[in-house]
Amino acid sequence: MLFLFQDNRIHTSKYSILTFLPINLFEQFQRVANAYFLFLLILQLIPEISSLTWFTTIVPLVLVVTMTAVKDATDDYHSTHLPPSNILYHETNLKVRHALSVTSELGADISRLAKFDGIVVCEAPNNKLDKFTGVLSWNGSKHSLNNEKIILRGCVLRNTSWCFGMVIFAGPDTKLMQNSGKTKFKRTSIDRLMNTLVLWIFGFLICLGTILAIGNSIWENQVGDQFRTFLFWNEREKNSVFSGFLTFWSYIIILNTVVPISLYVSVEVIRLGHSYFINWDRKMYYSRKATPAEARTTTLNEELGQIEYVFSDKTGTLTQNIMTFKKCSINGRIYGKRNLFFLLLLALCHTVMSEENSAGELIYQVQSPDEGALVTAAKNLGFIFKSRTPETITIEELGTLVTYQLLAFLDFNNFRKRMSVIVRNPEGQIKLYSKGADTILFERLHPSNEDLLTLTSDHLSEFAGEGLRTLAIAYRDLDDKYFREWHKMLEDANTTTDERDERIAGLYEEIERDLMLLGATAVEDKLQDGVIETVTSLSLANIKIWVLTGDKQETAINIGYACNMLTDDMNDVFIIAGNTATEVREELRKAKENLFGRNRSFSNGHVVFEKKQSLELDSVVEETVTGDYALIINGHSLAHALESDVKNDLLELACMCKTVVCCRVTPLQKAQVVELVKKYRNAVTLAIGDGANDVSMIKSAHIGVGISGQEGLQAVLASDYSFAQFRYLQRLLLVHGRWSYVRMCKFLCYFFYKNFAFTLVHFWFGFFCGFSAQIALDTSYWTVINHVFIWGSIATYFSILFTMHSNGIFGIFPNQFPFVGNARHSLTQKCIWLVILLTTVASVMPVVAFRFLKVDLFPTLSDQIRQWQKAQKKARPLRTRKPQTRRSSSRRSGYAFAHQEGYGELITSGKNMRAKNPPPMSGLEKTLYNSTSWIENLCKKTTDTVSSFSQDKTVKL
Repeated sequence: MLFLFQDNRIHTSKYSILTFLPINLFEQFQRVANAYFLFLLILQLIPEISSLTWFTTIVPLVLVVTMTAVKDATDDYHSTHLPPSNILYHETNLKVRHALSVTSELGADISRLAKFDGIVVCEAPNNKLDKFTGVLSWNGSKHSLNNEKIILRGCVLRNTSWCFGMVIFAGPDTKLMQNSGKTKFKRTSIDRLMNTLVLWIFGFLICLGTILAIGNSIWENQVGDQFRTFLFWNEREKNSVFSGFLTFWSYIIILNTVVPISLYVSVEVIRLGHSYFINWDRKMYYSRKATPAEARTTTLNEELGQIEYVFSDKTGTLTQNIMTFKKCSINGRIYGKRNLFFLLLLALCHTVMSEENSAGELIYQVQSPDEGALVTAAKNLGFIFKSRTPETITIEELGTLVTYQLLAFLDFNNFRKRMSVIVRNPEGQIKLYSKGADTILFERLHPSNEDLLTLTSDHLSEFAGEGLRTLAIAYRDLDDKYFREWHKMLEDANTTTDERDERIAGLYEEIERDLMLLGATAVEDKLQDGVIETVTSLSLANIKIWVLTGDKQETAINIGYACNMLTDDMNDVFIIAGNTATEVREELRKAKENLFGRNRSFSNGHVVFEKKQSLELDSVVEETVTGDYALIINGHSLAHALESDVKNDLLELACMCKTVVCCRVTPLQKAQVVELVKKYRNAVTLAIGDGANDVSMIKSAHIGVGISGQEGLQAVLASDYSFAQFRYLQRLLLVHGRWSYVRMCKFLCYFFYKNFAFTLVHFWFGFFCGFSAQIALDTSYWTVINHVFIWGSIATYFSILFTMHSNGIFGIFPNQFPFVGNARHSLTQKCIWLVILLTTVASVMPVVAFRFLKVDLFPTLSDQIRQWQKAQKKARPLRTRKPQTRRSSSRRSGYAFAHQEGYGELITSGKNMRAKNPPPMSGLEKTLYNSTSWIENLCKKTTDTVSSFSQDKTVKL
């Protein structure tokens, strides 16, 4: 199938020079207020009904439209000039690409490259970043092309001095442009409220105009004819109904100030200021990485103060994503130190690349922190990975260099969740070494491993109970003849074009069986600083936190306990682990019965749940649930729970729980959970994450927050707000969010009050002017008044001050004004400014003292709770708890489930190898997170916090 290919021009802007004016005006006049004032301007051009000149409307309308247009053009310009690499490939980890061997032989010979006449037959343009299928026909041979041999538009080349290529897709056909879909436009509740208010105000204006028009018709019929003699009107022109009709439109013009034309612009200016407050906040600045907080949007600030649900990733968001090798299980025993065969496997089975720096130190370049931790652990224990070529791996085993022949590399991907290498040792034996998710490897073990499998499973549960990330380790001895036959089939599969990936996956499955279990590894990913305090304070603000992670269940549960999202004081923790929709539905039903059964035995509490009986209906039944509950559900069960006939039960149970942990979830499932709550709970949601797998969740929530951590900037670039540490979320929501919302509400109240006060004067004046649509106060009058009182008062003060101390006044009245130049000289004295400061303090102190005394004399319920908590903390110190295994479940490695395809094909191709002096390769920057939080006293929320103040009542903080 032939396609008409595009040129290389791309269009990422929303506007162009020719389309900006019509498109922008069309968008702006979709706003109710702007459309109304355009209609008002048309009315003012009709002399019979207008008592105001047309420029009184067109000037503010043009000003508002112009300011908004400039803002839109500026935003579009900056978004267009964002480097394309920032859209998809702004990651710290190295992405591997290499050329075909037949084309790489062309080298940098321009004459040979100019004669290249190959033909590429490939798939149609699409947005799949991880897959490409094509065939190059050249010199009578066909060569398969896959994703590893394609460089996408927007990539930044590293570790190579030059690169020649053949363009396959250009312009809009590139995968970068195919993925640059439109981002959802996010609006705040304030925006929706303002539009609703404008509609109601417009209705109110219609009512005022109707009342005054009726009054005019009555007045014209009963009184107006007495004045027609003086106006030289003819009797035939007497028509009170028509007069009322014209008066209606006249009053629509006069009373137009009740509809706020400058409201939207004023709100945008305030939001811009709030955004700068966030950017300038030094308490949200992470000095170790010189990363400030950034408000990437200016339209959602006040929505931060209305968050009800927070959806958080675990790895890199709650934890540091800096891995440390802690323990291992070898042949049924737990070790903190070494075992030779086990360490040999760790030194051989990986995709790590090594290099030496200028000081001669060995540096590992890794694709993930987990792999770096395992290879570094082997290195520290005597098995040092030194170097590799396409055919060999060199290891220093306890001081002795040993070279292994690399025969095959079976790489990681999202479906295999494991990786393997096949090597020949110096004795000539062929061995397959494999590591991956324990649930995956355990299914491929030889039956003789049953006893060892049981012991290792128990150890994995123990590791997970301590919050460690685990991997299973296994091997297999291969027969030389069997391997040669298998390798021949693998080569044939690599050269085919039909179902190539499926055939290769089948061969991998065939050889990765009858494995012998060797043990398991445990890597620690520590919590970030301030996570516990942040979670506790957000819980006190009645914000529910849901953790959505790809880690195994035990790891996720124990991280929940470490963060205080799960506590020993909880009434129950419900675990949903069904394998079918029926099982999941039954488990959800039993959990609800258990919850309601416990609920009947209590009479007070503080958790409120609004239950929807049906997702299609708006009827809401409020129920009060006593005690604290938690829900744990894995990805397999979640897939069934998100089905249309089960998700109602899931949502009902989850919203009754204080904490929800979804483990083993995919990026799509993260977004689906957010959409479920966002759609059917009518609650404001926030999603926070640090990796590419969190992008869909971040975009789905009302507000997305990206953390600039170890996994690059994809989450940051897709977010509305970004910072470097999870603990800054507390200040973003409880300080900036609350203040922005309070300020905006106060502004709106004042704004509408001012407009109504000015407009109703004209309404009242209509009863005294015969409903003749005359204005009581001209708009220019109020404009002059505003300027006089603001600028005039300042100018008058300084004018009088300097005049009374000037040479001229001294010459006229020397006895009354003897202090020549006193004002100018005195303001340069420090003591004068000290007096001004003391005067200001003396004026402010009574107000401040009253505010402090009010808390003690007339405390609110929140003040009482805060005082009670301080007293409780002094009386009972915070107890520490050692993490322990909570419940048993399927054991899987979050690392293996989250790992992307590695460097396997590049390693075996040899294109990354240099004979001498290899160029330095970009490594991963590992920065430990260490900072303190301003909230140190807030450690625990107890279930009896409110019950001590309000018995038999439901209290929402």
